[in-house]
Amino acid sequence: MGAALLAGFGVALAGCGSSNPGGTAADPATAVPASAVLYAGASVRPTGAEKTSALAAGKALTHESDPYLRLLAALQTPGSAQLNFAREVAPWLGPRAGIFLSSLGSSSALTSLLAQGLLGSSSSGAFPFGTGAQGAIVLDTSNAAKARSFLSTQAGKAGAHASSYHGVSYEVNSSGVAFGLIDRFAVIGSESGLRSVIETTHGASALAHAGGYSKLLAAAPASALAHLYARPASLTQTSSQGALEGLMRGLAGSHEANISLVPSAGSLGIDADTLASGSASEAGGLLSADPESAQALDELPGEAWLAIGLGNVGRTLEQDTRDLQGLASLGSSLGGGPPESSAGISIGGLVNGLITPLSELGAENAQARHEFAGWMSSAGIFASGGNLLELKGAVVISSKDPVASRAAVAELATQLRKGGASVSATKIPGTEAAVAARVTGLPVVLDIADGRDSAGQTKFVLGIGEASVLDALHPSSTLAVAAPRTTAAANLAGGIQPSLIVSFPTFLTLLEGIGLGEDPSISKFLPYLRASTTLDGGGRELTGGVQRFRLVLGLQAPEG
Repeated sequence: MGAALLAGFGVALAGCGSSNPGGTAADPATAVPASAVLYAGASVRPTGAEKTSALAAGKALTHESDPYLRLLAALQTPGSAQLNFAREVAPWLGPRAGIFLSSLGSSSALTSLLAQGLLGSSSSGAFPFGTGAQGAIVLDTSNAAKARSFLSTQAGKAGAHASSYHGVSYEVNSSGVAFGLIDRFAVIGSESGLRSVIETTHGASALAHAGGYSKLLAAAPASALAHLYARPASLTQTSSQGALEGLMRGLAGSHEANISLVPSAGSLGIDADTLASGSASEAGGLLSADPESAQALDELPGEAWLAIGLGNVGRTLEQDTRDLQGLASLGSSLGGGPPESSAGISIGGLVNGLITPLSELGAENAQARHEFAGWMSSAGIFASGGNLLELKGAVVISSKDPVASRAAVAELATQLRKGGASVSATKIPGTEAAVAARVTGLPVVLDIADGRDSAGQTKFVLGIGEASVLDALHPSSTLAVAAPRTTAAANLAGGIQPSLIVSFPTFLTLLEGIGLGEDPSISKFLPYLRASTTLDGGGRELTGGVQRFRLVLGLQAPEG
């Protein structure tokens, strides 16, 4: 999903470029205010190997000859018909482009635009800026006269009238959508967003010169085609976390972050770089560079097709569960709603069913910190099996205090009963305490148990049935010696050890086997899932206080 977001906001026009248009090659970030909470920049007229990689990855993922063309919707303003890139945009578009938000409070409009561009959704064709999101699209130009003509035409179709600010002329319509050519940058966005670009070009602080942004850009991979930057304050300013915020927090936590997209013929790479604050109170994200995460993954069953390792969950579990909910929310927003199979199983229900006990374990209150957080160490999440009958899955938390984690089984059972779940005592071989819970959304019993694994380490397990608990404690083999882990480490390169592994073919088999693949909202994602092979992830420390979490999405070789 991170690759999709960057493609949507940054690479919207990358595959459309032909030859190098020349022009200013100016960085839009020099015209974007330093106060922007979210900024995406991209090379939109790539040439040579960069263009070849962008097109190869886009075609492999979408199986379309012009994989980015639909994303021209980003420039389709009110009153405008579908744009023709070659005739209307190519004659003036320069090499670089950017898009920024002044706040995340209205980011749902951009999520809708992304769904329209990537999934062909027709649910929202509205231009996101104006009365919606506050910010603007900032495009470098190779021909100022032709860019001005394009902006004037679009403004006329939108019913805009002339206006000016600090002596700079622009046009704006009754909905607050503004058009202007500012220091050779074509700017389309909200009126406040356009005015902030004018202020920046007149000497106000620019994002390009902000300390955190500059440091992260210096660490970014030179081969990045696009990047997405966010400041931590922007991700915590609202109590309700939306889809876009969920994605950013899941990747980067509360830290200042820059996420780079690096396409190639056989994969899409995403490097999420964050500035460590040094504060233990700031979470590093669901996908962090904590070395304990890789160790936790190594201990999971070797046949797992989904494996995630997490660091010190005693400190981060509350935020981790919010991140999972946010990522699920993004998938629902793009897909058009929560899917449900003919058997009454839904992705949302499964996710919420698993998150319910995790939310109790990670609750931000004194009782939860006393009963649960103190004994937790690292954790792993796994799923295995290619059909519903063979499905195994569990959350496995290593315990630093066997007595406390054993007592936590009964305490969690009490909390789940208060929430309406049906819970009863059970016995599972090799465990010291166990209960069986029926949680809304889960089609099977969730067994909660505490026991020792083959190495004598105490582990607290939330398993989908007894078989999952037994496999978590005593797997026939572990990922530490499994081929998928070796392959993942090679894909990640740079000495990065994997803490995330996903095999899409097995996931698809399971998804379609339980009928979820037939749902209209899930079916929109199926072409992308079928085009993917694996998703591998892992993190490491860079120099200068920068941490990197790398994701590599493997792509199927094109047919023919």
